Amino acid sequence: MASIQYEIIEEIACLSTSASGWTKELNLVSWNNREPKYDIRDWSPDHEKMGKGITLSKEELVNLKQNLNEINMNLS
Repeated sequence: MASIQYEIIEEIACLSTSASGWTKELNLVSWNNREPKYDIRDWSPDHEKMGKGITLSKEELVNLKQNLNEINMNLS
């Protein structure tokens, strides 16, 4: 299996932390030396291991933000 290269360009937000210390994060990541994309996934404490995640272009992130702002968050 080919090695995946990545560089976390910017750590934007930690969304949650599990009991094992893994964190779900929103970061700007360059995968295999490509243009950086916004990325949501679980990371080990040292950022050496990662879980499955989702990458978003800037336009997709803006669209997601606009849609999230419209959600009625009455969760009571």
